[in-house]
Amino acid sequence: MKNLAFGGFLLALLLLAAHSSDARLQSCRPSGKIKGTNPPPGQCNQENDSDCCKVGKTYTTYKCSPPVSGSTKAVLTLNSFEKGGDGGGPSECDHKYHSDDKPVVALSTGWYSGGSRCLKDIVISANGRSVTAMVVDECDSTMGCDGDHDYQPPCPNNIVDASKAVWKALGVPEDNWGELDITWSNA
Repeated sequence: MKNLAFGGFLLALLLLAAHSSDARLQSCRPSGKIKGTNPPPGQCNQENDSDCCKVGKTYTTYKCSPPVSGSTKAVLTLNSFEKGGDGGGPSECDHKYHSDDKPVVALSTGWYSGGSRCLKDIVISANGRSVTAMVVDECDSTMGCDGDHDYQPPCPNNIVDASKAVWKALGVPEDNWGELDITWSNA
């Protein structure tokens, strides 16, 4: 009888852990939607294969990102932080532009955390390598499809938007730059 009670206790504990894990994974839900508008001619910079908003298309927005752990899963994307690049205006953290030759990143809104990670380093791992990069900007998950966001859609909630230097340091061949599954952590 003790084994049966102990087995029931273990099952209850496992169910509680599974429910807790599901709740944590579901803690970041979409916060809204925006409709795409047609960018004025020449106003959406498509450098690095950046998307432009499409008229009438609905885009999901987020105020949060998945929880940060010692090895947070994310998608690495390519961005230029230079003046005239597809990143748009100067970086949020220091109101400056940054060379594509420096390892810098923008984080999705939730991970950017209101600027609390500004000018701090994160470690990005993929392709059997790691690189340290400085957070200089937000990849806005709450807004998009307007002049302030270069007429690009809102960022998904799991993005580390990186300069060319990060891609090079990870040893990714240039013809494969665009999107890459990675993990990252605070440095």
